[in-house]
Amino acid sequence: MKTTRIGVVAPSCPIDGDVVDRVTARAQALYGESAPEIRFHPQCFLTHGHFAGDDEARAKALVEYASDPEIDAIWFARGGYGSCRVVETTLPRLGDAARAKQWLGYSDAGSLLGALYAAGFANVAHGPMPADIRRDGGEAAVDRALDWLVERSTDALEPNAARERAVAFNMTILSNLIGTPFQPDLTDHVLMLEEVSEHHYRIDRTLFHITSDPAIRRVAGIRLGRVSDVIENDRSFGYEVDEIVAHWCAVSGIPLLGTANIGHDVENRVVPFGGA
Repeated sequence: MKTTRIGVVAPSCPIDGDVVDRVTARAQALYGESAPEIRFHPQCFLTHGHFAGDDEARAKALVEYASDPEIDAIWFARGGYGSCRVVETTLPRLGDAARAKQWLGYSDAGSLLGALYAAGFANVAHGPMPADIRRDGGEAAVDRALDWLVERSTDALEPNAARERAVAFNMTILSNLIGTPFQPDLTDHVLMLEEVSEHHYRIDRTLFHITSDPAIRRVAGIRLGRVSDVIENDRSFGYEVDEIVAHWCAVSGIPLLGTANIGHDVENRVVPFGGA
């Protein structure tokens, strides 16, 4: 069924008003008179310290749009930090209307996406967000997200995700989900991982945690997405990211399957959790 109304909420950080105009313009350019209605919740523009409103404001907005039967999809506005702070208060408030919706986001939004998938939500996907419009060339990323949300276009997919039972996460976000009640069962899934703005040693430590988990060791394999803006340490780590991933896959016995076209950039592709 074609999506006609998309609700945008910001469970972490706020967005600026220009994002609304630019994303709406892209939808009009793509679909003309049949463009979906994109509703940006007023909460997206609140500020409370680091966050787009306090925890209750962010949770309330998410539940409101997720429970609205007129809205077909929930699109997370941007990453940052904050989604994990509303997971426990929102999940029990999400009913059948929320389960029927398509959910899309990545980065920090992975805390919610992972928790939703763990709770049995079937229409969860990693993919570009409205704030990506502000990246150089970000129109292509937003177009890709809209193509998926509106028409489930296979052109938007990460190529391997079109044929594999896959999931995609930021490394740090998945690591922080492990051991919580919100950790999804990824048995027999291909796990795609990406990262941004971390030191090599932090990436190494995060992958130690991920690949040491007995449940994660039941995945079908790992694909490495892009790891960008690696922070330079005062002492060279001595191993590049691909070597770090290969090491922990060898230690854990998890097959290393190659690369994935995901990351914190405009080339980021859509990965439906559990397969397209």
